[in-house]
Amino acid sequence: MTVSEICEKCGFEPVVLPEAEREVNGGYIGDLLSWVMGRAKADSAWITIMSNINIVAVASLTDVACIILAEGVTVDENIKNTAEAKGVNILSSSLPAYETAVAISGL
Repeated sequence: MTVSEICEKCGFEPVVLPEAEREVNGGYIGDLLSWVMGRAKADSAWITIMSNINIVAVASLTDVACIILAEGVTVDENIKNTAEAKGVNILSSSLPAYETAVAISGL
């Protein structure tokens, strides 16, 4: 399933989608960036409530397919611009992290 398909089928809001057709294979939930760097797998959807610029760097390092900001978390324009430049997809979910994961797993 692609990032854009997840966004559409789960009702998530697209924040930045420079690679909307990227395939997603799995997921990871985490907010401690060092743990995410060591455990998130490439091509997974990373669910977090973190909203600082470092999420883009971690997503880039781990090569995740997208970041999903749970619980309605928002990011500023600087983060959006950096994500666009680095090819990092960001989605927003109003659901808690667990429910966001459940929505994705049901696909």
